[in-house]
Amino acid sequence: MHPSSEPEISDAMADDGTPNLIPAKILIVDDDRRNLLAASEVLNETGLDLVLVDTPEEALRRTLREDFALILLDVQMPRMDGYEVAALIRSRPRTSGVPILFLTAHNKDDIHIFRGYSAGAVDYVFKPIQPLILKSKVGVFVDLYRKTEEIRQKAAAEKQLLLDNLRVRGEKLEAERALRRGEQHQAAVLRSLPIALYTTVLGESDRSLHFTSDSIKRITGFPSEAFREPGFWQAHLNAEDRDQVLDALRSVAETGTVALEYRWRHADGTERHILDQIVVNRSDDEGPSELFGMWFDVTERKDLELSLFHASKLEAVGRLTGGIAHDFNNMLSIVIGNLDLLQGSIRADEKAHQRVQNAIEGAQRCVELTSRLLTFSRRSPLQPSALDLAAFMPGLVKLLHRTLGERVSLNLAMDEALPTICVDHAQLEAALINLAVNARDAMPEGGSLAISVRLRDDATGDDDFVGENSAGRFVAITVSDTGTGMPPSVLDRVFEPFFTTKEAGKGTGLGLSMVHGFVQQSGGTIAAESVIGRGTSITLSLPATDQEKRSRVTPLVTDRSTALQGGGQSILIVEDDADVRRTAIAAFEALEFTVQEACNGDEALGILEQEPGISLVFTDVNMPGSLTGLELGRLVRERWPHIHVVLTSGYLREEQDASDFDLLQKPYRAAELVTKLREKLFSKTAI
Repeated sequence: MHPSSEPEISDAMADDGTPNLIPAKILIVDDDRRNLLAASEVLNETGLDLVLVDTPEEALRRTLREDFALILLDVQMPRMDGYEVAALIRSRPRTSGVPILFLTAHNKDDIHIFRGYSAGAVDYVFKPIQPLILKSKVGVFVDLYRKTEEIRQKAAAEKQLLLDNLRVRGEKLEAERALRRGEQHQAAVLRSLPIALYTTVLGESDRSLHFTSDSIKRITGFPSEAFREPGFWQAHLNAEDRDQVLDALRSVAETGTVALEYRWRHADGTERHILDQIVVNRSDDEGPSELFGMWFDVTERKDLELSLFHASKLEAVGRLTGGIAHDFNNMLSIVIGNLDLLQGSIRADEKAHQRVQNAIEGAQRCVELTSRLLTFSRRSPLQPSALDLAAFMPGLVKLLHRTLGERVSLNLAMDEALPTICVDHAQLEAALINLAVNARDAMPEGGSLAISVRLRDDATGDDDFVGENSAGRFVAITVSDTGTGMPPSVLDRVFEPFFTTKEAGKGTGLGLSMVHGFVQQSGGTIAAESVIGRGTSITLSLPATDQEKRSRVTPLVTDRSTALQGGGQSILIVEDDADVRRTAIAAFEALEFTVQEACNGDEALGILEQEPGISLVFTDVNMPGSLTGLELGRLVRERWPHIHVVLTSGYLREEQDASDFDLLQKPYRAAELVTKLREKLFSKTAI
């Protein structure tokens, strides 16, 4: 071995002869704890710190607080898949360079792999995990991280040396030559750092700053000479922060050091958040003479904190909505169920029949409100079906005419022979009404609102579009107004949750973010364009479908000539809420079924064991006792496979998977119940 290499080998070895490894922290994200345990067993070795996380939200929180050498990310996770998590990680400057290794057991085709690489992945590991492959791939990135860390540590040491040199400034003359060499060194380092150093005279009322690095122009947009003008720094200081900052500066001579955080206006007119750390340099007689300061631009950190705060508020909305949805929908089940029964018995009285119909429509709007909130918080799936826009849009325009008032003119333009789109009808209607009302509010003196519906062969490539689709046939619905328009700073945040330009109490900031969430869940894209004084256009691009066109919900109470007849078949209704149970019993008895009832799963099992003639079990999902509706349904399928099972629920929690069963969401209409019973008991394919 060459003698010159011996010192390096010695430095890289510990006292016991083993290599000195830089610790590497690896984040492993998988919603299945068994997969986390398996990966940790494979990668458990000296120098690796494994952080195991089973939710995407916790993974994002950890990346805000900790630095990782590598992230192993599961693709299939609830609420937020691996692609979305990877995109968020890549969007943050702190984590944009962290390698992401996707773990997947399903998405092995080219399109999903391409999507993964587009989201920021550097490689894939397919499940079941091969230990040798996993260790090899992880080893490459860990080695790269350690080499990078060595360089970073050297840079950190140089930075510390720079700060030490600054502290000894003013020492005796014989040290000045060494100090000048240090200043030359520091200038080279500072050019690559996101900080700016300055000095200022202690006690100056105008606080002119003398920056020692050109990086201040990169941070503020102004050259360092501008800060030497009297009053320049104060003039760009946010008025709300000024008094607090100036008070702290007046007392810094006593404290010796202070850290200030304030808003400062950039050369481009935007406000930046600045962290200003200041120390007092004392003269030979121990009296303070000048201040040394260091500027950090912490705007991105503030934006991340704000985004996390908004995400927490969204989570709170979701939890609140989910908490009340079950009870609220149970109450609406009682109201709508009884109104349906009443409507069938008063058909001869036209006025009474219309009043009941009005009451049903009002209750349905309450159902739609709860559904929109659940969908917005991603706690309830959409219910898409094929929609014929040629039939849908004219009715919506009539509704908008009444909503917008006489001061706003409304124009609809549509392409001919439009294909159907597969969306949740109620959610699309709510989204377009939301956009129209926003447009009306932007035209306080009146104006013109134009809605165009056109076919496009592919999704736009414009960066303003927000969505995942990039190819295929799309129907673009554009809502344009002649209102006040929005500046770029507002347009950039227009789909951000809780962001609003309206006065306190006049807007929640949820409207456009709910539209954005609906469009994304529908597989579409959304874009906004605006010009101050000329108006705003928002375009929803929704994928076309080849499904058959479906009309909206058919009349919900059939007449006696077409009504379903139960023929005395036996139905077991399982429902813990007595009022809801009584309403369901009345609906089934009106259809001439023989009804038995149970208030929980255990009681239902007892009835099933004693009554062999039951044709169908109609059970609530969420019930007290040892058996939920899902568990009861599985037991029925296992022990009595000839008995049909239909579930009903006002709210399904995230962990409840009812995809194997027929489900009626509460509150359900009489026609929906009839349709479901006809499918289960009277269709030719029914078992």
